[in-house]
Amino acid sequence: MERKTERAWIEVNTGGLCHNVETLKKAMQPGCELMAVVKAQAYGHGAVLIASHLNQMGVSAFAVATVEEGIALREAGIRGEILILGYTDVRRAEELKEYDLMQTLISYEYADALNQQGVTVKAHIKIDTGMHRLGIACGELSAVRKLFFMENIRVCGMFTHLCCSDSRQPDDMAFTRGQIEKFYSLADALRDSGIILPKLHIQSSYGLLNYPDLVCDYVRVGIALYGVLSAPNDDTVLKPDLRPVLSLKSRVVLIREVRAGESVGYGRSFTAGHTARIAILPIGYGDGFPRSLSEGKGRVLIRQYVAPVVGRICMDQLAVDITDAEGITVGDTATLVGAEGYDELSAPAVADHSDSISNELLCRMGARLPVITRSEDRRFHTPE
Repeated sequence: MERKTERAWIEVNTGGLCHNVETLKKAMQPGCELMAVVKAQAYGHGAVLIASHLNQMGVSAFAVATVEEGIALREAGIRGEILILGYTDVRRAEELKEYDLMQTLISYEYADALNQQGVTVKAHIKIDTGMHRLGIACGELSAVRKLFFMENIRVCGMFTHLCCSDSRQPDDMAFTRGQIEKFYSLADALRDSGIILPKLHIQSSYGLLNYPDLVCDYVRVGIALYGVLSAPNDDTVLKPDLRPVLSLKSRVVLIREVRAGESVGYGRSFTAGHTARIAILPIGYGDGFPRSLSEGKGRVLIRQYVAPVVGRICMDQLAVDITDAEGITVGDTATLVGAEGYDELSAPAVADHSDSISNELLCRMGARLPVITRSEDRRFHTPE
């Protein structure tokens, strides 16, 4: 047994990652480039690990949320463009230049303050087309145009974010089409005013899957890159053959017999109605497995047996009922998320059972879990 798999671990299938990249590229318009979103430790998969494999696959554009995430990629030797999607204090302009990071301009005032730092910084302009989060309002043509003439700002891109592109409800689709129209109208107005347009991007995962005909320079692919959608019943126009990349696993470290009337765990929330065999796994909500999956809402797979969680999930441990299973022993592997062939243990299903989405579930993992890799694809070397 490897030391990394003694307690609990994340398993990343790099062959699945490669398959997803190739599949998503086929769905993109000619000339469009995949920008891999690797923020929040690549949605729990390990940012350096994923970006390294993507570099080997020829991916050379990445998006992160913070300057720290961008620096970590550069220090690990990641090549290509790295766009920071979120806020960076303007006093860190020197670091943006030193590590060759591109900063999102979240407002005109922010861009002006960054320009005043006296350091040439590469940047993408964020346009607010209706989400009202970050960005310059799409109607402010004059303000956007001025950014192209700031002495220390080198505009390399312009983008917006479609806030309900995952929905195919008529009202949401109409809103999304409105966002798209506003963005391209602004781009046209800039071109008509003499501005040479930088690279444009508007689609994220759902933007690609539901609005595949949009012509852009990049598609920012996040959750779909990792082979899942946000929720189990999400319906999309394109239905590509995506393969989940991540599995969350642990081991059975103790099996005990609990007699009728005895309880398990905090609050005595589970009381055995008959003699039961209970397996203890050394993994809990401290590892990102949601506490809301306590008391039968969660399931794990051990030797092809789907065992229900009993009692309350603790920070570091949980218990499952294996009374009706045969052959389970101490040391057996338990899969909590991503069991192949078991839809109820997919990331979207597990997240849905915990009243969340895959994005949150995956991002919460990994703080103290080792990541190991497996691949059926011999083209890519797995770093030790």
